[in-house]
Amino acid sequence: MNNLFTQDYFFYSLIALLAILVVSNIFLHWRFLNTSKKLKIFFAGKKASDLEGVLFEEIKRLKQAESNIESLIESSEFLKKMAEKSIQKIAVIRFNPFRKTGGDQSFSIALLDSSDSGLIVSALYTQQGTRIYCKPIKNSQSEYPLSKEELKAIEKAKLKST
Repeated sequence: MNNLFTQDYFFYSLIALLAILVVSNIFLHWRFLNTSKKLKIFFAGKKASDLEGVLFEEIKRLKQAESNIESLIESSEFLKKMAEKSIQKIAVIRFNPFRKTGGDQSFSIALLDSSDSGLIVSALYTQQGTRIYCKPIKNSQSEYPLSKEELKAIEKAKLKST
């Protein structure tokens, strides 16, 4: 009976050892397949045949991306400066400077940038014809005298922001 117990113990131990080996083999095979998939993804579309080559290729791509980003930042800053100097605020005031002429045929147009500089165009309509005036504006002021309609157009334009 002692001999039978030893044989059964040996047999069950051998089965347990085989079961452990099979489970660990399945686990290692599964890990190997996952790692293989990751490496295939990593090497996909790459010219390099080894890991060092792939890393150098990725570093080269990163440097190119950095260069492209710097170029985009420079372009963005240039466009921002241009936008600040472009006409952003526009206002039109129509008025009748003379009581005997009909309708609001005269007008003042304020064309201003982000710093409230630009120009104002005024047209005065009379029965004899229309006269057009243009005055430069810098920081909402002009070196030429401004009419109340022109001042009104500038103030109306300043209220508009983009």
